[in-house]
Amino acid sequence: MQALHRPKVRDQVAGQIQQFIVEQKLGPGDRLPTETQLAETFGISRLSLREATKSLEFLGIVESKAGVGLTVGRIDMERVTEHLSFHAGLLEADPQQLIDSRVILETGVLPHVVRRMKDDPTIEARLREIVRQFELARDLKTFIALDIQFHRTLLDASGLQPLVAFGDLLHIFFQRFRESVNKAGWKAGVESHQLIVDELAAGRVAAATAELRKHIESHKERI
Repeated sequence: MQALHRPKVRDQVAGQIQQFIVEQKLGPGDRLPTETQLAETFGISRLSLREATKSLEFLGIVESKAGVGLTVGRIDMERVTEHLSFHAGLLEADPQQLIDSRVILETGVLPHVVRRMKDDPTIEARLREIVRQFELARDLKTFIALDIQFHRTLLDASGLQPLVAFGDLLHIFFQRFRESVNKAGWKAGVESHQLIVDELAAGRVAAATAELRKHIESHKERI
């Protein structure tokens, strides 16, 4: 029989603080109760409370300022994704599932991207500029950086910020597939990115979806 592991007090309290923020509908900058009040509410020492708030501060969920106390912060997604990139469970994720997740996430936003492109010409301009830089890339590191930038810009163009955060998480684990791209695959990759932008600019969502799906699923050949 396996022994049951009790969650640490720090983790329990961190979860309760997050639940409190949600239930009270607090936003960035809103003040939380004092450390003394929170410690009394949760029935713990101030030392245990500080351990919990430190873990939340690391992710940007709360902020501690001298003379102000605890306030709700803005989640630092860059730090979150960097932190999760070392999580064994995610590093060992099924490659097929990662690819399918990317397909669902990115193709799902395309109708939103097309609608916003009609009102904001800078979206198409940004995507085309990245494609232009692709054509000038001479090394794998640059190619990978531009690939990440293109797909993040595509998600960002949807205006659906929560999905941009999810996309950032997936990009970390997709590094292992990108690094398997050889020179022969670069040209096809550039042409695919160009075609995706062309179809979106023309308002052809179905065609753009088909091309983007093919583009992402091409990684399956290198698993």
